[in-house]
Amino acid sequence: MAVSYNKLWKKLIDLGMSKGELRVKAGISTRQLAKLGKNENVTTDVLVRVCRALDCNVDEIMDITEPTEEK
Repeated sequence: MAVSYNKLWKKLIDLGMSKGELRVKAGISTRQLAKLGKNENVTTDVLVRVCRALDCNVDEIMDITEPTEEK
């Protein structure tokens, strides 16, 4: 199972918020933000912090996708 945070980036655009502003408001590290940018797994704590900062639910910032096969 893989995840996609494309909804998160679209939400930031809609809100006129930068990734840096999100990082500060959510209280997450640059490493955690980088993991989100690479669609890597993050802890539920990070997801909760982001959702609280954006006043949204987790389904508004991420999707669960089918993993791509690597050749």
